[in-house]
Amino acid sequence: MPFILRRLFIALITLFLVSVVCFFSFSVIRGDPASTLGGIWISPEQLSELREEMGLNKNVFVRYFDWLFKFISGNPGYSYSFRGEEISSLLFERLPVSFTLALLSLLLILLISVPLSLLTVKKKGNITDITVNIFTAAGVSTPGFFIGLLFIFFFGFTFNLFVPGYYTDYRESFPGFLKCLFFPALAIAIPNTAILTKFLRGSLFSELDSDYVRTARSKGAGRLYIMRHHVLKNACLPAVTVFGMIIAEVFSGSIIIEQVFSIPGIGRLLIAAIGSRDYPLIQSLLVYIAFIVVFANTLADIVNLTLDPRIRRTKEIN
Repeated sequence: MPFILRRLFIALITLFLVSVVCFFSFSVIRGDPASTLGGIWISPEQLSELREEMGLNKNVFVRYFDWLFKFISGNPGYSYSFRGEEISSLLFERLPVSFTLALLSLLLILLISVPLSLLTVKKKGNITDITVNIFTAAGVSTPGFFIGLLFIFFFGFTFNLFVPGYYTDYRESFPGFLKCLFFPALAIAIPNTAILTKFLRGSLFSELDSDYVRTARSKGAGRLYIMRHHVLKNACLPAVTVFGMIIAEVFSGSIIIEQVFSIPGIGRLLIAAIGSRDYPLIQSLLVYIAFIVVFANTLADIVNLTLDPRIRRTKEIN
């Protein structure tokens, strides 16, 4: 319990530091959101009034704590570029899209990587193992956005399995919504599947060569029994840590994929906010992404602690 509380405390401190860096970084960037919003024809008097209305005349520390209090209370303020719309409504409107895309990607990663890793442990160096090695090498070296472009060309324009740029809202048709997200999710999943397969495969082979496996074999235990009761649990420890990093990568890496497939999620909202210098919206989105990253790594540590209580004793000794 103290270890979990310590990890949660570290996560909160990390999120606080991320919010500080985000806010003060945009404060020192050249450019004025009021000038961008007012346009080139705005007079100096109107610009001064607009700056005062937006709170830009206040001290930077006052503006930060004002924004932080609003963010914690669930109302980060209003967007500059979306006609004064509440940031919380913009987030909640697009969050289900990005969240569903990420969950679908993670599901594909697990459904592909785990069976592939288990297939390779039958015999090292056979045709299956060589094929999986080629897949992991190609998948790790190919970025997701390039895979997305290949999907659009082959499955969209060539085989007509989906219409590029077409999007079905989840409130209109959920099956159609999932169909629109399948190929973007697969584009996100392939590189991360290669990473997880590589780590899990290496961990499985490492555990199979351990002394406790040879001891279990000498006692007459079968291969399936050893895999189920000994190898898989120990091999999952490094894979869980990697999967926590993959969760963070999926949620943050979907920004480019959403732009490639024209999906109206958090990623496209962030790109639009950056283009219009919508600082309150950018800060809120960056803290949201940071929360996903920190939460995923914290959750991976807690799951590892549950799988292997020896981690708790090691932490307590240190």
